[in-house]
Amino acid sequence: MYNRSDRSAVAEWWWTIDRWFLAAFITLIGFGVVLSFAASPAVAERIGLDTFHFVERHALFLVPAIGVMIGVSFLDQRQIRRLALVVLLVSVALMIVALFFGVEVKGSRRWVRLFGLSLQPSEFMKPAFVILCAWLFAEAERRPGIPGSLIAMILFGAMATLLVAQPDLGQTVLLAGTWGAMFFIAGLSWLWIMVLGGIAAGGMAGAYFAFPHVAARINRFLTGEGDTFQVDTGREAIIRGGWFGQGPGEGSVKRILPDSHTDFIFSVLAEEFGIVLCGVLVAVFAFIVLRGLMRAMRDRDPFQRFAVSGLVILIGLQSTINIAVNLQLMPAKGMTLPFVSYGGSSMIAVAMTAGMVLALTRRRPESRAGRVQFHSATRFRPAV
Repeated sequence: MYNRSDRSAVAEWWWTIDRWFLAAFITLIGFGVVLSFAASPAVAERIGLDTFHFVERHALFLVPAIGVMIGVSFLDQRQIRRLALVVLLVSVALMIVALFFGVEVKGSRRWVRLFGLSLQPSEFMKPAFVILCAWLFAEAERRPGIPGSLIAMILFGAMATLLVAQPDLGQTVLLAGTWGAMFFIAGLSWLWIMVLGGIAAGGMAGAYFAFPHVAARINRFLTGEGDTFQVDTGREAIIRGGWFGQGPGEGSVKRILPDSHTDFIFSVLAEEFGIVLCGVLVAVFAFIVLRGLMRAMRDRDPFQRFAVSGLVILIGLQSTINIAVNLQLMPAKGMTLPFVSYGGSSMIAVAMTAGMVLALTRRRPESRAGRVQFHSATRFRPAV
């Protein structure tokens, strides 16, 4: 495709990018396109829209999403940190605006209208938060006198407060799980593990008593009583699919599944393509997480180690929550399946996350003893 003697930016990108990661992300995008045709027409017809309304919008969102993923993958460490800082500040400002002037959906204010489009700022906050926490943890490791871990705790508390205020308990759990994993990788002491574990347990208990909709979902999950139509229908779709599915376009249960194109798209995959292909999709997500953790484990740069770990854990944990809800392994929660579910904000935010993973795992030249060697990324520079 490109000659190794070609010194252009695109050629250098092609020869230094982790192609296994790139292939995995493209595979997820492919799953999303196919399942958009499978799941969304029935939803569009049910609510009185053009049959391919969501298919067309999904394809439309793919254009900027792929552009964001490729564009971000060209950045170096310092540029990634600067991008994360800008994205976090803008996202926080929009999350505050959403609390007062946002679009209310099912009792939550998570969306703002910009230029005629609905935007969920918290989706973009997550990868930016991971990058800045990674930088803080790295600074704390490099310079023990800097309270990086304490600042990361304060930053997490602020983000969690904004999410709970919306309220969006699912995103709060996702952010807490990712942040906790990063803190553990950064060398969290067992005392802090017990303290933070106690705080997390107390927070979950508090959410149960403070938010009626959370209590209702947990009660329905534990007892099976109440309105369980969507989760029961999703389970029926999975059972009906069997090992190899009913065939493309042959699913019938999906036609009565309210959120088949978003939260329950995994059930549509199971009904039409079977458990075998579901296993392939799960394997792709597992590959991204395991490869990311293995790359991070071998990296000498603490920032890259924490950042890559946090980003792949964010993707893996979000996909785990979505699939677990479809399989009735946890209470129902609106959580998209990265790159697969319909949703513009989610798709572009996941594309930014993927672009950051690709950028931080690129092989870059480093001069050593008169030789030019390649390693996974640039040397760490403490400046943001």
